[in-house]
Amino acid sequence: MSGVEHGQGLFSIVFEVLEALLPLVLFFIVFQLLYLRFPSSQLIKLFLGISMTAAGMILFLYGVYNGFFPVGLEIGRFFGKMEHKWLMIPVGFLLGFLATFAEPAVRVLCYQIEKSSSGYIRSKLMLYTLSFSVAVFVAIAMAKLVYGIPFMYIIVPGYLFALVLMWLCDKDFIAIAFDAGGVATGPMAVTFLMSMAVGVASSLENRNPVIDGFGMIAMIALAPIIFVMILGVYMRYIGGKDNV
Repeated sequence: MSGVEHGQGLFSIVFEVLEALLPLVLFFIVFQLLYLRFPSSQLIKLFLGISMTAAGMILFLYGVYNGFFPVGLEIGRFFGKMEHKWLMIPVGFLLGFLATFAEPAVRVLCYQIEKSSSGYIRSKLMLYTLSFSVAVFVAIAMAKLVYGIPFMYIIVPGYLFALVLMWLCDKDFIAIAFDAGGVATGPMAVTFLMSMAVGVASSLENRNPVIDGFGMIAMIALAPIIFVMILGVYMRYIGGKDNV
């Protein structure tokens, strides 16, 4: 799979971003004229921020379409053609850990958790917990592809286990766990890990890229929910709040 054409790809991405942002801008303008009536100095700052957001989205999407997606697919195809396909499991673990550790949204969440809890829940502890949890579930997703494990056999018991953990863990961790599940499925995971899974599925015999290649993002979203609440169980029954 080749990347998009340089000029045509950039033009289409600009159109996508404008299509997404213009309705929000028009909605704001209507409220500004009818109700808000912000001063001109604040409007300048606001539209400057919108312009920077649009530029950032264009650069990000262009990098995704020309970089992360093709690279992820080729890496997945490479490992899918290897003789020892079980090697995809430790490779998936490593890439899952690194992708989450490098995810900016995950670091922001960990910082906010430490700040909001007045240091009770350390940001480094949360960062390593989230990175390890995603690594484990990406490894499970690779095992699912290699050995043909049905997706329902993983996701249904996983969420049932999460429901049980909700009754056992420290209540401070429940909302954090579910927010962490959404944050972990950020740009790094969606653009790189998902494309890698699709590449693996497309190169394996008797595997359908649509049926077997997808589902990893759902598993990545589940991973922090389970592991953060396991941490909450530890803090409640074993670690104790005074020892954190």
